[in-house]
Amino acid sequence: MNQVAIFGASGCGRGVMPLARRQWADSDEPHNLVFVDDNPKASQCNGHSILTYSEWLGLPAKRRYINIAIAHGRVREALVARCAADGVVFFDIRAANVVQLDEVQIGEGSILCPFVTLTSNIRIGRHFHANLYSYVEHDCVIGDFVTFAPGVKCNGNVVIDDHAYIGAGAVIKQGQPGQPLVIGRDAVVGMGAVVTRNVPPGATVAGNPARPLSK
Repeated sequence: MNQVAIFGASGCGRGVMPLARRQWADSDEPHNLVFVDDNPKASQCNGHSILTYSEWLGLPAKRRYINIAIAHGRVREALVARCAADGVVFFDIRAANVVQLDEVQIGEGSILCPFVTLTSNIRIGRHFHANLYSYVEHDCVIGDFVTFAPGVKCNGNVVIDDHAYIGAGAVIKQGQPGQPLVIGRDAVVGMGAVVTRNVPPGATVAGNPARPLSK
């Protein structure tokens, strides 16, 4: 049978497991759906076994599928590389009520939680996480391993570089055609922040309007 896993048995993983379970229930092929965790605190969670990665690799399998439900983009990238080296296939998780309109491209391994909306002419990289009630408006480009916490409002003509983390309830002001608002690589936007100008790579911003946090 196929071995299918959610990597991460903490908050994010437990939140998306029911979505994965519903998706795989429609599969014609026998499968075993489990959590994988490097430091499991228990042997089961919400009716699913929790295995270490090595234990999961040891199970007999026709094919192996995994989704990396880890919010930290850099950690997610490292786990993706580890799984890819072992020939594991990545699958997407998508709630049934996600709204996706015209000309939207999304890389592999995404998680689109309930009530996510993606409008039109959007390009999104690999292993994107969009949590509950987040949206991405028209003409946005989002890099690899970007994370949206719940309720992120990403308005049109925005560029978000790889590994950026956008906190719950943050609002990103609309850019202009040919002059997008840019959030740099590894930037962190704090919870509830209102982003009205470009955010430099690696910066952490918070507040309304969002400003860099002093160290």
